[in-house]
Amino acid sequence: MRSTFIKTLIELAGNDERIFFLTGDLGYGVVESFRDQFPKRFINMGVAEQNMVGTAAGLAMSGKIPITYSIVTFVALRPLEFIRNDVCYQNLNVKIVGVGAGFSYPQYAATHQAIDDVAILRILPNLVILNPGDPIETRLATIAALKHVGPVYIRIGKKGEPNVHKKDFPFVIGKAVTIKNGKDFTVIATGNILENTAKAVALLEKSGFSVRFLSMPTIKPIDQEAIKGAAKETKAIFTVEETFDIGGLGTATAEVLAELSFKKFFKKIAIPNHYPKEIGSQNYLRGIYGLQPDQIAATIKQYFKK
Repeated sequence: MRSTFIKTLIELAGNDERIFFLTGDLGYGVVESFRDQFPKRFINMGVAEQNMVGTAAGLAMSGKIPITYSIVTFVALRPLEFIRNDVCYQNLNVKIVGVGAGFSYPQYAATHQAIDDVAILRILPNLVILNPGDPIETRLATIAALKHVGPVYIRIGKKGEPNVHKKDFPFVIGKAVTIKNGKDFTVIATGNILENTAKAVALLEKSGFSVRFLSMPTIKPIDQEAIKGAAKETKAIFTVEETFDIGGLGTATAEVLAELSFKKFFKKIAIPNHYPKEIGSQNYLRGIYGLQPDQIAATIKQYFKK
């Protein structure tokens, strides 16, 4: 997903001289290709993320389209006040790109684990939040973000995530993507847990369930119509995300359902609201928090049968 983002950005920058790339001294081995092709539009800001956002705001006010890039926790949380005051408050055309969604940096513990950023940023006015789940969604989300006039936050994985989608599709900010249709229950996934969720859906279908499977690459604005349709046409809704169970996809979905006076079953499959003490690989941590394909399928089976 990370390499797809850079490749797509280079293609877009070749046709638009307004695009600038700012990095917080991160990404080497990936971003050199942009630096080499557009040296005058590549700025290494050093380990100074607040200054990076402030500089991006100034570039946006002068008609440029700046992208700030670093590890999620550094690019989204360290300069949070600057994102709030400089970018969102003034509704500036700045694109914030965080790499390492979820447990992508597991070995460095909570300081590098992007499991609370969506909840924190979702409340900021004017900010669009894109959370692509595979390289195809990443490329389409990058194109959409650069076309959108206003603040956008994109969070991407870095573990060589495979394609879940078989081909390109019309990507619209604020719209879900229907991967499969079904009538028993709906499973909605977002971000780089999409692959595991797709495998879980395959297991559920082998067990005889008819599953509606939606990818939700936009967290804000959430696709209310897709959620309302699932509430009306299926018997239960499950959300899956590699973030906290407060403030993200599950919470956004619950807000829509609450206004419908939803009387069917709804369950969030996510990380409990505490910082993990365990250290290990991404797969190891996913296993601890029930985010492996067999665990996701088992949780859905358990609650749906009840």
